[in-house]
Amino acid sequence: MAFKELGELLDETLQLPVAGTVYTVPAPSAEVGLRVQAIINAAAVAADGGRVDEQVLGDAAERDLFRDVLGTAHGQMVADGVPWPALKHSAITAMVWIAQDKAAAEAFWNSGGDPNRLAPNRAERRARSGAAKSTPNRGSTSGTSGPKARPRPAGKGRAPR
Repeated sequence: MAFKELGELLDETLQLPVAGTVYTVPAPSAEVGLRVQAIINAAAVAADGGRVDEQVLGDAAERDLFRDVLGTAHGQMVADGVPWPALKHSAITAMVWIAQDKAAAEAFWNSGGDPNRLAPNRAERRARSGAAKSTPNRGSTSGTSGPKARPRPAGKGRAPR
């Protein structure tokens, strides 16, 4: 069995519908993909209170990241007068696609970027998982567990050492 051409196996574009137009975001170059991965990793470290690689974030600030992640769709969106929030949401969706996958990008897109809409609420998660509707009562936490043991008669039990 021979390897198939990778282009035949992967869908290397992202289709983003904005104001009645579908913009095609092409796959990024390896350089852009690696930079997006580094930026997202640095952002995650910063969010957890860790030390951030200033070089990574400095490089991101120097370059037009949105133009890079949207590719040819960026110029088309600007020419069409797409509003800034739509362009920004499109670019961040493309970053999610680059860093994770199409399913994650679609979930982000459909949430409108709202983290509360991205993760289902507790009731929905419980309903989907088939979890119990209520939490059962906990048992006693006093440390006792039933009737006390009877004392042994004298002379019975272990032999002395």
